[in-house]
Amino acid sequence: MGRRQTDSEPTRWVYLTLLLMGLVSCSLVYMFMSTVLRPTSKIYSFSEENLAMEGGGGVEGCCRGIEGLELWGAAVKWGTDFKFNSSVECCEACKKMCSGTDGPCLCDSWVFCGNREACGSKFGECWLKKQKDTLAPERQEAVKTVSWTSGLIFGRGEGIVGLETEYGTLHIKLLPDCAPHSVTYILELLGLRHCAGCQIYRAESRGQSWDSEGNHIKDASFGPPFALIQGTLETHATTFNKIPTEACPLIRRGSVAWVGSGPEFFISLANHEEWKRSYTVFGYVLPEDMVIAEKIAELPTRPDVWNNINVSVLEKSVPLWVRRIKTSHGANVRANSVS
Repeated sequence: MGRRQTDSEPTRWVYLTLLLMGLVSCSLVYMFMSTVLRPTSKIYSFSEENLAMEGGGGVEGCCRGIEGLELWGAAVKWGTDFKFNSSVECCEACKKMCSGTDGPCLCDSWVFCGNREACGSKFGECWLKKQKDTLAPERQEAVKTVSWTSGLIFGRGEGIVGLETEYGTLHIKLLPDCAPHSVTYILELLGLRHCAGCQIYRAESRGQSWDSEGNHIKDASFGPPFALIQGTLETHATTFNKIPTEACPLIRRGSVAWVGSGPEFFISLANHEEWKRSYTVFGYVLPEDMVIAEKIAELPTRPDVWNNINVSVLEKSVPLWVRRIKTSHGANVRANSVS
C-alpha cells in the first residue's frame, strides 16, 4: 500500500503565498503603529501662539477687563440694543469682530455695565467700540464712581511696543485681554515718553539645559543658568503701584512676565514648564527679535547669590527705552522714537 499524499504541489504553493502575505501585512502594521505612537517632543514657540493672538486673542480663554473703567470711542455696537449677562460675553463679542488676518480689528475695545444696583436700566449693556489710537485709548475721567468694566483687544500688528536697547529693539506683543492692568501700566510708560531707570541687569543663557527652540534637554538640570534676562520697568518719574496677579500661563520662550507684582520683569529664553503657572504674562517677544535677547544673555556677567540662589548679574546694566511702533496694515513693524 502506498503512502498517503497529504498535500498536492499546487496547494503547498498557495499556503506559502498566504504566509508571505501575512508577514508583509504584519510588517506594514508595525511600521505604521511605530510611527503614530513614537514619542515626540512638541516645540512651543511664540509663532504658533501668535497665530491666535494676532487675531485679537491672547492666551486661550482670556477675556479680562478692568472694573471701574469706562473707555470711550466710536461705537460699532450700541449697548442699548446689545446686552449680556457677563463682561466675559461682552469681551468675546468684541473678539469675534477681530478674527481677520489682514489688519486692525473692527472692534478693539468693549464696555460692560455689570453692577445691577449701580447700572439700573443699563445693566447688561455691552458697548463695542473703535479707538482712534489703541495705545492711547480714550476714557471717561470726569466721574468719580464708574459702574462700567472695560477692556482692550489688539488685532494683527496692533498693540506692539518696543523695548529699545543698544543691541536692538525687542518688539513686544501686549496681551490686554489676559493682563489688562499690566498693559495699562505699559501704556502709561508710553504716555510719559521716557523710561528713565528702566534697565536689564541680569542675564543668563540657555546653557546646556535647553536647545535653541527652548525645549528642555532630557536629564539636564533646570539651572543655573536659568535661561532668562531680567530687569525693571520702574521709571523715576512715577510712583509704581503693585500690579495684581493676572493670567498665568506656562512660561514659554519669548514670554514677558512680572516677577511677583512688578516692576521687576523677565523675558524667558526657554520653555519653563517646571515653573508651573506662577507668573503674570503680559506679552511676548516677536520671534525674530529673540536673537537680541540671546545677545544680551551672552554679555559679561558676575556671579551673585539671591535668596540662596546662584544668579548671573550683568557687569554693566542695559538701559531700556519704551517706544511706540508704527504698523502697516498689521504686517510690518518698525520702531518709532518717542523720546
